[in-house]
Amino acid sequence: MPTLIETTHLTRSYRLGKKTLTVLEGVNLSIQRGEKIFLCGPSGAGKTTLLYTLAGLERPQAGQVVIDGIDLYSLSRAEQSRFRNQRIGYIFQNYHLLPELTALENVMVPGAIAGKNHRDQALAALTKVGLADRADHLPAELSGGEQQRVAIARAIVNEPDILFADEPTGNLDSRNSIAIMNLLLQLVSEKRTTLIVVTHDSGLATQGDRILTIKDGVIA
Repeated sequence: MPTLIETTHLTRSYRLGKKTLTVLEGVNLSIQRGEKIFLCGPSGAGKTTLLYTLAGLERPQAGQVVIDGIDLYSLSRAEQSRFRNQRIGYIFQNYHLLPELTALENVMVPGAIAGKNHRDQALAALTKVGLADRADHLPAELSGGEQQRVAIARAIVNEPDILFADEPTGNLDSRNSIAIMNLLLQLVSEKRTTLIVVTHDSGLATQGDRILTIKDGVIA
């Protein structure tokens, strides 16, 4: 399969008082189209920072992220936003649902950002995750597993080329964790979507094509 994502010497550090904490130190990475990648490693190793950087959510201090031949950080902010909306889906660990919107309205948000009314498409996405009957419920009226499925529906509604998931099962019990991961793998297999998942669960990570371990800011 052709390469979809290529990184070169990605570097990111943070100032903590008088100290500098380097979380990405010259990361070089190549991910093929349709590949399912699991990022593992200890807390603070840089997993989420790498995910944010690959998704265009956090600019590296040095290095490049090239997606399908496009240098992501050479784009303007408006162009980056449009690129993410059209080609990238992101599932946050804490769901990030808007509390005043129903499940259906939350899933419609990416379409609204693009200036489109994707009600039918949003309902179809909710149906895929088994929540069509909860479309009119607010997030507070849903269980943690249901909220995560709404977040997944929102991430896939625009049929992205790449789906990023940051600890998508981190707040769920083991039964819901397995169900959510099986759902994700099923959804990406249907569309040959590239999937990149941060997880601390080594058992779940074995379901991918590759496990990449981050330690001390580099791919071990």
